[in-house]
Amino acid sequence: MKVQTKTAHFTNPLYLESGRIIEPYDITYETYGELNSDKSNVIWVTHALTGSHHAAGTYENETKAGWWDALIGSGKALDTDKYFIICTNVIGSCFGSTGPISDDYATQVPYRYKFPVVTIKDMVKAQKILFDSLGIYKLEAIVGGSMGGMQALQAAVDFPSFAKKIIALATTHATRPWAIAFNKIAQEALLEDPAFKKGQYDPADIKITGLVGLAVGRMAGHISFLSPDSMDKKFGREYKRTDGLYELFGKFQVESYLEYNGYNFTKWLDPLSYLYITKAINIFDLSRGYDSLEEALERIKSKLFLISFEADLLFEPKESKEIYDIMQDIHPKQQSSYLNVNSSYGHDAFLVEVDKFENYIRKALDA
Repeated sequence: MKVQTKTAHFTNPLYLESGRIIEPYDITYETYGELNSDKSNVIWVTHALTGSHHAAGTYENETKAGWWDALIGSGKALDTDKYFIICTNVIGSCFGSTGPISDDYATQVPYRYKFPVVTIKDMVKAQKILFDSLGIYKLEAIVGGSMGGMQALQAAVDFPSFAKKIIALATTHATRPWAIAFNKIAQEALLEDPAFKKGQYDPADIKITGLVGLAVGRMAGHISFLSPDSMDKKFGREYKRTDGLYELFGKFQVESYLEYNGYNFTKWLDPLSYLYITKAINIFDLSRGYDSLEEALERIKSKLFLISFEADLLFEPKESKEIYDIMQDIHPKQQSSYLNVNSSYGHDAFLVEVDKFENYIRKALDA
């Protein structure tokens, strides 16, 4: 599979929902497969909170493949023998696109807290500008899960004629208090960590030492990505073999797992980017600017395919079902479709249980 990573630079101002602007700005993106002569075989893959443009394949000297490698590639559901896949890194991220740790053009020092709040709508707008610059004006599909699903839905509303199909997994039309609450724990833990230095930390130091506050917050967040059943199956009541049961700080396997993922996470995701992106997730509401959700969804012209997961505690199946039901009422001839996957894994099933929904995506693309 041919994997190419590029960064596009834009000098025109990006006007944000808040009324502020970002100027200039970069968007990093990765492509897989070959673009056909009339540019009609393009699929846009949108990433989640901790994702990046690196969705599939491996770089030189890299052992871990991109985050959706099971879905993207030759003969896979997003078949690179047939489609040209583009995965773009969102504005506000720390993986190449302009974000809070990027240098402000005017001062040549990192934005940090001077970076404006960006929304899912802003992220989609910036990425649409990228596609326009590439001469791509029509997509076969937009596919994304969690925050990626939010972007897919937002694009369907804001640019109704852009994509033939929208495939949104494990997502919602508006972030609910349950998800916001988990993000609040991570935010507070991060802000109260002295090493965060009120946003004035040295990114090079964080990559070496990590950040305790963000690690603790990530542990809380990680719980919301799983489910009680998946934790039972994954860990049971197994104890760490090198720890004694009656040692005060002896650990169960689930505790070691959360520690490992929490502290490792802080060494590769910038804490300011985490704050800005979780803010975008928290304030996401597809109906903002419209009188109702129905009015927003009426704008959609794409065929809409929704996938939820039975044990998803973060974005429950009923949230996708609500979108589907409304679409059935207002667009009965548009052939919207909904699949609730029988899974006990939890929210992250959209990343790890690809075998349970890949055929649905194949059929959606062939529809």
